[in-house]
Amino acid sequence: MCTHTPKCPSADSSDHEAALIVAGHPEQGWSLLCNGVLVFEDTGELLPDGRVIAPHRPVAVAA
Repeated sequence: MCTHTPKCPSADSSDHEAALIVAGHPEQGWSLLCNGVLVFEDTGELLPDGRVIAPHRPVAVAA
């Protein structure tokens, strides 16, 4: 899917969230990255092959 240079990380790479946004819909809470990954505002993800990555927000640490 990625046609620009340098190429974005693939959907299978560990840094796949670094890909560029090609369609952003913040009012609906999601964005499509150029590698085909859908990212949601709760930090959940849907990969192009249908796998789901559960939300992974950082957990607040008590002082």
